[in-house]
Amino acid sequence: MNHIPRTRTVVSCVALVTALGAGITACGSDGDSLSATPYDAAGLISFNAPTGAGKRADPDKPLEISVKDEGRITDVTAKDSTGRFVAGELSADGSRWHSTSPLAASAHYTVTVSTEDDDGAPGRKVLSFDTTRPTAKKQLGVTFGPDAGEYGVGQIITAQLSEEVKDKAQRAVVERALRVDSVPAVSGSWYWVSGKELHYRPKDYWPAHATILVHSNLDGVKIGDRLRGGKSKPVKLTTGDRIEALTDAAAHELTVLKNGAVIKSIPVTTGKPGYETRNGVKVVLEKQYFVRMRGTTVGIAEGSRDNYDLPVYYATRVTWSGEYVHAAPWSVGSQGYANVSHGCTGMSTANARWFFDTVHEGDIVRVVNSKGQPMEPFGNGFGDWNVTWKKWRDGSALTGARTNGQSSSDAVRLRPAAV
Repeated sequence: MNHIPRTRTVVSCVALVTALGAGITACGSDGDSLSATPYDAAGLISFNAPTGAGKRADPDKPLEISVKDEGRITDVTAKDSTGRFVAGELSADGSRWHSTSPLAASAHYTVTVSTEDDDGAPGRKVLSFDTTRPTAKKQLGVTFGPDAGEYGVGQIITAQLSEEVKDKAQRAVVERALRVDSVPAVSGSWYWVSGKELHYRPKDYWPAHATILVHSNLDGVKIGDRLRGGKSKPVKLTTGDRIEALTDAAAHELTVLKNGAVIKSIPVTTGKPGYETRNGVKVVLEKQYFVRMRGTTVGIAEGSRDNYDLPVYYATRVTWSGEYVHAAPWSVGSQGYANVSHGCTGMSTANARWFFDTVHEGDIVRVVNSKGQPMEPFGNGFGDWNVTWKKWRDGSALTGARTNGQSSSDAVRLRPAAV
């Protein structure tokens, strides 16, 4: 093997100071120099993928790279033309490397192999190859939510799958390819709500004024014998100020905070006995200037003394089953003193207008000291923040033990409203 052997080099550095005070380091050696160009290691390694023109590798087979007895592999980097890296494992003695994550079909890969011979001289070989077209019968599409735009710091990221994925190993392949990157960076995780739906959230709320990029690396990747990943549309989100609304049902008061500072306290009424407002953290789902609210839509019999049919303005929705924060001019006398609603949080028209203009989709609405049931984690809006971080991590196919999420049939059906 022809290469330049590595020689010992002693380097001395002297720090210089310029007139402006900036430090400059000058380095010199004792005479010998280190070769900066590794030798061509083609004769040292063997590779199981075809590299000739027109030849294609089977993406269902793992990559394998081995080295002859007179050397060892020190590093392998494999990635496709889109920048997706292939995970791999190197044996303890450096004699063999093999991929541990699936390859994509119809993809072009570049593999850089670094080696070292018995004399310690570094070698390198860059290989490239293409994979065959997909043979799976179905493709898994991913639709991310919400739409691109600005949201509150409580916004949950969703991923809807076009096919159900039940097997935990297959879920791990899918989840590993669903990427959420944010600036500033946060610690977050996916949770399998069902075989066709995942939710993503950080350990804590998103930072204010963050940028969040959501995308999938599944395109062409084998998930199962008859299923491969398909293309998906990435989504870019941003967050605004941290807006939190805290409703104390026992004190009949709603307090709004902006970036941790109280900006307004509002007298309110919440759910009366039998219709208590849900406790816990909710997220603003949408805002509607006008909603017609009828008791029959939430199960109250027509003709009952509890039935109602009212025009409601400045309605901020927090559950799909009909819980809002809204204007309730008919109950102003009770606001701040008693709970008389059918589950919604009511306030004066002026205060409701201010609240409507202040909050945005994804902002946090939390209720405490109500005698109502806890907010559902899934299916009735975004109650995800009521799940502890430990349990949330258990819902991941990568970090948890759960294999089956909540069935999509458990979702709460959309109801117009409960005043």
